[in-house]
Parts: sequence; structure tokens; C-alpha cells
Amino acid sequence: MGTVAVAAALGFLLLTAAGGSAGDEAREAAAVRELLVRLLGPGPAAAFSVSVERALAAESGLDTYRLSGGGVGARVRVLGSTGVAAAAGLHRYLRDFCGCHVAWSGSQLRLPQPLPVVPEELTEATPNRYRYYQNVCTQSYSFVWWDWARWEQEIDWMALNGINLALAWSGQEAIWQQVYLALGLTQTEIDEYFTGPAFLAWGRMGNLHTWSGPLPPSWHLKQVYLQHRILDRMRSFGMIPVLPAFAGHVPKALTRVFPQANITQMGRWGHFNCSYSCSFLLAPEDPLFPMVGSLFLRELTKEFGTDHIYGADTFNEMQPPSSEPSYLAAATAAVYQAMIAVDPDAVWLLQGWLFQHQPEFWGPTQVGAVLGAVPRGRLLVLDLFAESQPVYVRTASFQGQPFIWCMLHNFGGNHGLFGALESVNRGPTAARLFPNSTMVGTGMTPEGIGQNEVVYALMAELGWRKGPVADLGAWVTGFAARRYGVSHGDAEAAWRLLLRSVYNCSGEGCSGHNRSPLVRRPSLQMVTDVWYNRSDVLEAWRMLLTAAPTLASSPAFCYDLVDVTRQAVQELVSWYYEEVRTAYLNKELVPLMRAGGILAYELLPALDKVLASDSHFLLGSWLEQARVAAVSETEARFYEQNSRYQLTLWGPEGNILDYANRQLAGLVADYYAPRWRLFTETLVESLVQGIPFQQHQFDKNAFQLEQTFVLSTKRYPSQPQGDTVDLAKKLFLKYYPRWVAGAL
Repeated sequence: MGTVAVAAALGFLLLTAAGGSAGDEAREAAAVRELLVRLLGPGPAAAFSVSVERALAAESGLDTYRLSGGGVGARVRVLGSTGVAAAAGLHRYLRDFCGCHVAWSGSQLRLPQPLPVVPEELTEATPNRYRYYQNVCTQSYSFVWWDWARWEQEIDWMALNGINLALAWSGQEAIWQQVYLALGLTQTEIDEYFTGPAFLAWGRMGNLHTWSGPLPPSWHLKQVYLQHRILDRMRSFGMIPVLPAFAGHVPKALTRVFPQANITQMGRWGHFNCSYSCSFLLAPEDPLFPMVGSLFLRELTKEFGTDHIYGADTFNEMQPPSSEPSYLAAATAAVYQAMIAVDPDAVWLLQGWLFQHQPEFWGPTQVGAVLGAVPRGRLLVLDLFAESQPVYVRTASFQGQPFIWCMLHNFGGNHGLFGALESVNRGPTAARLFPNSTMVGTGMTPEGIGQNEVVYALMAELGWRKGPVADLGAWVTGFAARRYGVSHGDAEAAWRLLLRSVYNCSGEGCSGHNRSPLVRRPSLQMVTDVWYNRSDVLEAWRMLLTAAPTLASSPAFCYDLVDVTRQAVQELVSWYYEEVRTAYLNKELVPLMRAGGILAYELLPALDKVLASDSHFLLGSWLEQARVAAVSETEARFYEQNSRYQLTLWGPEGNILDYANRQLAGLVADYYAPRWRLFTETLVESLVQGIPFQQHQFDKNAFQLEQTFVLSTKRYPSQPQGDTVDLAKKLFLKYYPRWVAGAL
């Protein structure tokens, strides 16, 4: 069977197993019409006609849309085989015919009048069954404090970008609480098991327990309510929500209720001790395994219904107790058997990160044991980091199991301009053409969203393309024009510079994890190497400022100006850090004090002010989201501390220090800048007193600063302050000439 035929056959099997029947066409069309009103307003929305007909995709079975009409007195007709397909078709018309732009940071939706004519009826079918969205971690790094209003915006964004498969994992702890109580655990034991809200992703994957908990009763009530609304909206578009399933991890307290149960304690994770990690794994052959698994799924589907695809990750970043193929096959089969005991049509969605993360453990035999333990077509694998380290190429296309080519891109929700656009552009087509390919979709799996939107715009578009974009330079020029609502030579030239620099990472070393000295605890061993020419970033900064008089009324432009200014300052921090280190090693006190003083007392405070001018870069907004999710002041303080921990120490002792680093107003001023002041002062003291710099002692002192920030109750503005263009220009005029002169 040829490559295309293999993938098509698997796609059809998954379509059938996932319950992809005709469904409610009228409901899906109504959902898209309602989206139109939310997006454009009632008047402009009336100029569109939206309908859904399954027969449009009858031949291929793949999502298809058709565009026609427009012009004076004529409505634009959007027809889709599903609600998602219709929404994607609508987005295509707004983007390519109207020059509009839909984005996290603010949409540009100025419609031409009359609406442009579709010159010839345009019909487009996606090349693959699925366009997937989310990483288990996204739920904690980005979604954790969202209310329904924010979720509604995101699901609209998903529909417009053609997403038809996505995690829907809110509210599961409420179901687990019911199950654990039914199994004989006490409420106290359950409370001691769950992590706090900002760390639930790792509790769900078995990496953590207890840390930063417990969950208040109000959390469960609100999350169940939210999950119902999320599922209703996803299903109204014809999306397939992926629900959670039992992966084998259980609370330690289960050993009290079932002392004879075969339960193994796993190893430590993420520099946490066993107070918070070393999870307990129920043996696959234990009769308790199917009982717990089926009880959970039965209660879950009774509450939320099902679309027959379930996510579960047993060994995410954890080495299994045995490398024996028989054990790995049994552990995998037990998870699947517990699913089909409740839902005979179940399909298991597995994050393939485990194979990528520990390749030394997951040899061909071990991988084969997992992949072969589930009937072919009933295990859907996410090749989670395929743009950088694809697994399908070394597993013979996952040994015949269907997979989704995913772009991970971002770790921890970090800010930092980053992308591997050439790799992203070519990757899906290469996977589709791989010998005996079982690729059935594309996906976006960032750990955190709300950054580097150009990367996600390209990836979403590739979900509907049969080949790569021919000219990325021209594509990014068009992206800039749509984003700002007008073509501007300097702005577009700036984007082409960014494309060839920060967005042109290649090779296995590419990772969307910001390791800039700015967001790291200082030391004398920090690495400042980057894969691009820093001057390209500074030049893009200059060109955006040149365009500012024309484009300053565009919120997206102001956002980008803040973001590029932030990146330019990040480059300057690396420069000044190198000056600090060189001066210290050469025992030159005055140059040390000069460079360290500029970095800690001038540059970082100036960056904080620029960040404070845009609502998307405010610590106060992030913390306020957490506080608003609470029902009492006590809860509000608890949620806020969860948020502060996640952005900084992560664990009680800095266990995964600065992993989720962000560059936010307030965080720069009160967390990063004090560490850099302490570092400079400690180095100066070392030279003056003639004693060696002691990193260990500095780390202890820095930890006190970090902990003080986490435990602080200081409130931060949740509304922007200051003029972005003016603040960015002042920074530019002060530092750009020094950069050009090489005399910072």
C-alpha cells in the first residue's frame, strides 16, 4: 500500500472510531454564524452566508470548504463540510481577500467595502484528517486561570485556524475526587494528593503530587462548569474534544485501602524529592487497574459525554520500572483495555514525548512494545517536537500506528523571539511523503501560548496546504501587511530581517526555551551564544521605529514594537553581561561597576517601563487572572502564590528554576533586576576585598530574593501605563548608537 493510501486508510479508521458521523450540520453552521457576529459585529456579519454540508467532503472524507460570491449587493457564501471547515474557509476569505488578521495579541478586521469578489469558486480540502492543538502543559502555563470569556475567544481562534482535535481536560480532578472517595480514600488524603492549580499538568501526567496544593472545593465546582461550556462550544463547531483517561498513577493512600495491591513507587522527577514526586504506579496485571480505569472513565463520560478519543501518558519524563518489552506492552495494554471496557470505540491519544525525551531508554524494542500493544489505528501518536527532533523517522512511521506531525515551538510560555520557520514549513510535507507514512494530521503543541504569533500563523496555514509555502520572505511580508492593516516598507523589511535571524533556527539544537542571561540566575558561566546575527534584531528595531509614525494606531504594531524592543534589550543584556564578566576576570573595578550599573540600574528598569505600556506584558494581569478565579481573599492569595511560584522558583527550593520565565512589567523590576544588582554588588565586593566569588553563597543569597518575591503580596498594575512608541524610542536613542559604535 502506498504512502498516501496508508495514511488515508488510517484516517478513515480514526474517523469511524471517533464517531465522525454526519452530526448536526445546522448546529455547526449556527455556531460559525455566531462566531462571525462575535468577530465582526451583527452588521458586517450579515454580509456572509454560512452553511455546512457533509456531502462537500463525501469523496475524500477530509474537511473541505468552498468560497464564492461577494461584490456589490452580493453576500459572500461560505460552505464547509463541518463547522470547523466553514470557519477555516471564513478565515481564508478574511485573510487572503480582505487582508485581515486574527491573533492572540489583537485582531485587525478592517473589511473593504464592498466585500471583495471570489473571482472563481474556490474549493479547498485539507490534506490530512486532523489539525490538533495543545500540549498537556498548556493547560497550566497558559489556561489555568481562564474564565469562560477567555475560553470563548480561544475556541473561536481554534475554529478559525481549522483546529478539529484538541484537549479538553478541565474539571477532571472533580471526577477523580468522586472516584477516590468511592474507593475508600478520605477527603484529607485526596487533598494531600492533588497539586495546586498552576501545577495540575504535571499531577495529571504523574510527575508531581501534593506540591502547592490543595485544591479548594470551589475549584472543582468552577472547573466542572467551565468544562461543560468548553465541550459544548467545541462540539458545536464539530471539533473532537480529547478527554483524559487513566494512565496508571494513583495516590499513595490507595495502599492503605488496598494493602495487597501491586503498586510501584517511581523515581524522582524535576529535582523534586519524594515529598512531591516519586509517584505511585499501579501494576498493569493488578485487578485494581481495570477497576480504577473503568470507574474513572465511566464517571467522566457520564458527566461530560464523549467523542471517543482519550489522552493518557504513563511514562512522561519518567523511566519505567522495567525495560522488558513484556512489561511495557502489558502497561500499555492495561491503559487501553480500561478505555475500551467503558467505550468500545475508544482511540488513545499518546504524547510521543517519552520516545524523544529519553532516547537511550526507548530503543526499537521498547518503542515497538508500546506501539504494538494497541490495535493498529487505535493509538494516535503526537510526534510532539517534530519540527526539531522528529521521532517518526527513526521508528518507521511509528511502526504503522497513525501519528500527527506537531510543532512544539515553545517551552514554559517563555517570551523571546524564536522560530524554526524553514523547518516548520518543510516538515509536514516531508512527513507526508515519508515511505509508508502513517501521518494523519498536523498539530501545534506549545507549552505556553501568546508569543511569536507568526510561527502559529504559518503552522495553522500549513494544516490546509498540500505543500510548503514557496517563498517565506513574500509570505512574511504579507503577514506584516495583514497584521497592521496596511503595507509599509520599513515594517515589512523589519519582518524579513527577523525571518532570517531569530526565526531561522536550524538543527537539533533549536528549542523555544529562553536561556538569555536576562531571565537566568546570574553566574560567571552563563552562555550568551545565539544562532543569529544580533545586529539583525537591532536593525529590525530601528526599522519598526521608523514605521511608528504611520503604524502607531495599530495595537498589533505596538505589541510587536514592545516585543522587538524587549528582544533588543535581551541582546544588550548579553552584551553588558560579557563586559561585566570580562572586567571581573581582569580585576578591573571601574569597568565592572560601569557595565554592571548600566545593566542592573538603567537597562532593566527601562525595559520594565516599556513592558508596562502594553497589556500583554503585565505581571499584574497574570496575577489578577489568578485572583479573580478565587471566591475569597484567602483563595486569591493562594492562587496568586501559585502563579508567582510557576514563573520563578517553580518548586519550593527552585527545583526547576526560571523554567517558565516571562518578561513582564513588575517581574523584571522586582525579580530579575534585584538579582542582577546583587550579582554586580557581590562581584564588586569580591574585587575590593580580594576574595574569590563564591557561586554557592551567591545562589543562597539570590534564593532569598527569589523567595521574597514569591511570598510578597505586592499588587501590580493590570492596566498599561505610558506611551509605547515614546518609551521604545528613548531606549533606542540611548543604546542603538552605542551598539553601532561597539562601545556599549
